[in-house]
Amino acid sequence: MSAIRMRRRRERPKRVTEVPAGGLVLASDWRRPSVKWGLGTTQALLLVVLVIIGLGPILWLIKAAITPTQDTLIQPMSVFPHGTDLSNISNAWTQVDIGLYLKNTIVLALGSWASQLIVSTTGAYALSVLRPKWGSLIMALLLTTLFVPPVVLLVPLYLEIVHPPIFGGTLENNYLAIWLPAGASAFNVVLMKRFFDNLPREIFEAARIDGCGPVRLFTSIVLPMSKPILGVVSLFAVLASWKDFLWPLLVLSNPGEQPISVRLPTIQSETDLGVFLAAMLIACIVPIVGFLIFQRTILRGTGLGGALKG
Repeated sequence: MSAIRMRRRRERPKRVTEVPAGGLVLASDWRRPSVKWGLGTTQALLLVVLVIIGLGPILWLIKAAITPTQDTLIQPMSVFPHGTDLSNISNAWTQVDIGLYLKNTIVLALGSWASQLIVSTTGAYALSVLRPKWGSLIMALLLTTLFVPPVVLLVPLYLEIVHPPIFGGTLENNYLAIWLPAGASAFNVVLMKRFFDNLPREIFEAARIDGCGPVRLFTSIVLPMSKPILGVVSLFAVLASWKDFLWPLLVLSNPGEQPISVRLPTIQSETDLGVFLAAMLIACIVPIVGFLIFQRTILRGTGLGGALKG
């Protein structure tokens, strides 16, 4: 009986599990003409639609920024019906003084980035690696603040900036009024802590055995291992500061200190359309270029780095 059972087992046909060639469609289905042409055409159309939706506004802004104003008003969708006008960009830099506002925006973004990075890394390090006694309670309070709408805190925060309890005087028309509130970001602390929780604890224990203190552990071990999440938090910080409008409008009343997000709506009514669109293009270049440069780090930090090689 045992020999018969062994023979039957050897004679059983093996089940072949077909692996999808790409996505949810099997390789055998892709060889069928109807599936191949139908899904291929659908994918091509979706790609074209996504490109138009994603890149269409940016490409139109680039075209309009170097197009004469009359052509943009009369034929907004035509491609250079009467040639180009590169003077729009130079006029935006000189007449509108977009260079000054761009410099203010960069200074505000760098200060907000530094403030958020210092607070988020040190706070997450204390909660995740040092683990104080009341760490779970502090983490719960941080998570609670995420449910509070920022608009609710606008008036109390403005009153604190007008009459700060520690500094005295006022912080109006001072970049500290932008940098200090930017550091109080519970989202960045939670995001950084989640990344620190996944770091190997064996390395921390080995460093402590070798005599590495908390500061040395933070600067020499934790931070070098956290480059992906540092890139993600940096991107969030810079973009949030770059597009922020309401808070800089409230605390920076001096036009010479305002960022480009505040000044563009102000100068719209008194600026030629072509020059205004050129100023908008200059304002958009820095975030786009920054994302293209750091996209690999950003994808790694958000958990998508497995799709990238190298």
